[in-house]
Amino acid sequence: MRANALLLFVAFFGFTTNASAQNIIIDPNPTPTQLVQNTLIGPGLVTSNITFSGNLQQIGFFDENGSNLGLDSGVVMSSGYVANITPPNNPSTTIGGPGDADLLATAQSVTSNPSSGSITSTNDAAVLEFDFVPTGDVVVFNFVFGSEEYLTYVNTSFNDVFGFYITGPNPNGPDYNGDNLAIVPNTNEPITISTIHPGLNGQYYIDNPSNSGISYNGYTIPIEIRFDVICDSTYHFKFAVADCQDGILDTGVFLDGGSFQAIPVDLTLETNIGEYGDSVIVEGCGVEADFIFSRPSCQSSDSLWVNVDITGTATNGLDYLTLPDSVLFLPDSTEISIPFTAIQDGVFEGYESVILTVTNVLSSGDTIVTIGTVWLLDAPNVQAWGHDTTIVCRQDSVDIYASVLDGIPPYSFSWDTGSTDSVTWVPGTPNGSFDYYVTVTDACGFTDTDTLTLIVDQTLVIDTLIAYPSDACNPTGAVSAFVSGITDVLGQPFYHWSDSIVPNGQPYEVDATVMQNIPSGWYYFTVTDDVCSALDSVFVEPLDPPVADFSASPTSGCAPLEVTFTNSSQNTTDYVWYMNNEAMDTLYINTPGTTIYNESAVVMMVATRASCSDTAYATINVDPCPFPTVYAPNVFTPNNDSYNDSFYLTVENAAEVELIITNRWGNIVFQHTATNPTWDGKSKTPSGADCAEGVYFYRYKVTGVVGDILEGHGFVHLVRD
Repeated sequence: MRANALLLFVAFFGFTTNASAQNIIIDPNPTPTQLVQNTLIGPGLVTSNITFSGNLQQIGFFDENGSNLGLDSGVVMSSGYVANITPPNNPSTTIGGPGDADLLATAQSVTSNPSSGSITSTNDAAVLEFDFVPTGDVVVFNFVFGSEEYLTYVNTSFNDVFGFYITGPNPNGPDYNGDNLAIVPNTNEPITISTIHPGLNGQYYIDNPSNSGISYNGYTIPIEIRFDVICDSTYHFKFAVADCQDGILDTGVFLDGGSFQAIPVDLTLETNIGEYGDSVIVEGCGVEADFIFSRPSCQSSDSLWVNVDITGTATNGLDYLTLPDSVLFLPDSTEISIPFTAIQDGVFEGYESVILTVTNVLSSGDTIVTIGTVWLLDAPNVQAWGHDTTIVCRQDSVDIYASVLDGIPPYSFSWDTGSTDSVTWVPGTPNGSFDYYVTVTDACGFTDTDTLTLIVDQTLVIDTLIAYPSDACNPTGAVSAFVSGITDVLGQPFYHWSDSIVPNGQPYEVDATVMQNIPSGWYYFTVTDDVCSALDSVFVEPLDPPVADFSASPTSGCAPLEVTFTNSSQNTTDYVWYMNNEAMDTLYINTPGTTIYNESAVVMMVATRASCSDTAYATINVDPCPFPTVYAPNVFTPNNDSYNDSFYLTVENAAEVELIITNRWGNIVFQHTATNPTWDGKSKTPSGADCAEGVYFYRYKVTGVVGDILEGHGFVHLVRD
């Protein structure tokens, strides 16, 4: 981002009260028109329609007269009589005049005042208004604000108020419409006793409790108002000041004489970096900067020579590249850019000034002098500082950090660990010395590297943890710790065993090096001495844990399914069998033996010994047994060719088959009962002769696996060829 630094400014420092200050001189006699035309307005403006609302004793001419006001002379306006601003008069005048709606809205808008919502009226308003036409693009004036309300009534409803209200075209849009320009610098807050005081924006405040030189209890340093305009356009301006909620304890504003002026040629500095302030250039930083001379478009029809007087403690052409002593605006040209480059001479000389003075002579003969100051700085090169760190307790990770001396912010960091933060962490380490490196780079690109040494020096050590196994079903285990390197100054070290990393009041917890009668599991030991702590853990193994196990055979089939169970559990004494997941019936026996299942089930067996147990499962899948089926061929050829040499039924889901075959005369030639009887084409006679070719009849009776009966008959052709 490019920063634009205005070189026209009023210094905001160096003003103090002085017990020997002379009293300010106030003259209430000049008319408002005289005060505007002869005192307030400077070059570059034409005014008209000057009006004043209020008592004429509320406006006048002032002369600083050594009172430390910070402004030589000008126009003063007050919510009381201006003559009372001169000591030893008391600036607390109740005039009984009306208030002002704009000032009331301004007072109510002060967000820093918690009582702004309680302000319901303004009184004794002094309002100066006029129109003006500028011959430049920028208008400036200086002022000081003071009040007898300081400091007693800060942040109360007696928050006396003033404002500078502008109406007219705004070159930056939207147009001005009664906008208040009396704003605390670099904020959006109106200037009141509640927005400038020692507790808020105190750099702009001067305390004056003894009313030295000026009768107000406090007042601001000189502050500049600057706003953009369109040259040759008409603007309306309104200066106003009033009391809030009452008519006493006056407030006033001092307007610097001749400072209300338009600037025909403006001068700014445009730079890439402003870490030391927008008007500071660091030698050797590589910063690009330009002096920008600009003039209003309404004056651009002619050429214009502008003389530039270059002074200051820095030397033109030696500390910076030579700047010209004049610039030429050609017709229709409104801006000229002059590059500015500081030269790195390697000599640290602190701040050196470059002062540019531009003198503008108006057609009326008036002269406007614009002065801007640029500062050159030989900034010391950046220095990285890695902070050595010593820890007496080993940790999982350790924060290490680096600082920066000198150089130009912002800074970037690069550690040899890969981190890019000023503070980083490194993994915990054993005792010893470890080096880390950090490189710092500033905004100018200057770099420096430093070494950080991390020293880990922990003497407290847990040498050994011993775990004694525990019976799996009874807490018979134990743990023991041995420690060395204790730093014991104030008393005995603290020992703690627990079944949790964080002590939690569980049954297995003791403040000692030994803990007994514990079950299997992880146990954590902590020792703490006067400077450090150490933590370690150990696992207590279980002895002979119960193992539940059994087998089932078969595990699937059709109903009714007969299943045999075999118990193969180990280290157990008692068993509970859940034979059916629906009925959840139980058998308190070593093994249930054989069980008939007509439907699927999940069998669970819980094996126990003393206080511990284990569980095993088996799933029995039972399907309904189907009805038997039969398929019979209608021809067979018992000719010993090993193809279709016998007649048999193809059956499924059969436990037994009875097959009877007869010839055409009803004589039985074959009868047999088996799981799958087969006829080879021979007679049942003792001779076993081959049966003749022809048609034979058969009938069958099939018994299914669950006793179902299927009967049928048919015929088959016996062919021998």
